[in-house]
Amino acid sequence: MIKYNYLKISKLKKIRYLKNNQKDKPYIVFLHGFMSDLNGKKPLAFLKFANNNKLGFLALEYSGHGKSSGKFINGNISVWSKETTFVIKKIIGKKDLILIGSSMGAWIGLNQFKIFKKRIKGFLGIGSAPEFLENLMWKKFTKKIKKEVLLKGITNLKHGKYVYPITHQIIKDGRKNRILHKKISYRLNVTMVHGEKDESVPTNYSKKVLRMFKNAKKKLVIVKKGDHSLSSNKGLKILTKELKLII
Repeated sequence: MIKYNYLKISKLKKIRYLKNNQKDKPYIVFLHGFMSDLNGKKPLAFLKFANNNKLGFLALEYSGHGKSSGKFINGNISVWSKETTFVIKKIIGKKDLILIGSSMGAWIGLNQFKIFKKRIKGFLGIGSAPEFLENLMWKKFTKKIKKEVLLKGITNLKHGKYVYPITHQIIKDGRKNRILHKKISYRLNVTMVHGEKDESVPTNYSKKVLRMFKNAKKKLVIVKKGDHSLSSNKGLKILTKELKLII
């Protein structure tokens, strides 16, 4: 049975997380996507991988996601990035990290480089979506939707079978977190995996992320007929294979 834990990070906020402790070993840190949680197949597959390879593991749900406290509409990239930093420092301490960022999680992961720097020994992106709020949402909104966001402060965006409450504050905060123009000079292994049939995030986003890394050993894997989440058995096999190569 999977055991989840909670970390109190303020008087009003508790973050749910999943961990596997290993002494003196690097930690795999899984960062999920926008309005996602730890109930999917990917975090459990990576936990199993960590157990099998005697590595530490940490995955968390940002505030307003899953069973963590807080309202989703009060969160943004800055808030979720800071929560991630706090939980990593509390749970992992000074050990080395291998980051896995799924969709928005890749953006959150890239924000961790300014904090943990050379301690990050590897980075695996899955359908990476840095700066998606501006480029894949705001710029594609109709004039009517933009007007609603500006006047009401929020719009409920339908995408497939999901409804996303998009606030004006999260759009503005996304602009403060522009990252694709930055350069990361540390030596590490960086692999971007992207589904060929990803209908949410174009594959060129993974290429943009790779261009940020100047001295890394870089790799791009395009999964034939793969979707955005890559949570199928085939997708998970590819992801765990690439993770093993990074390590």
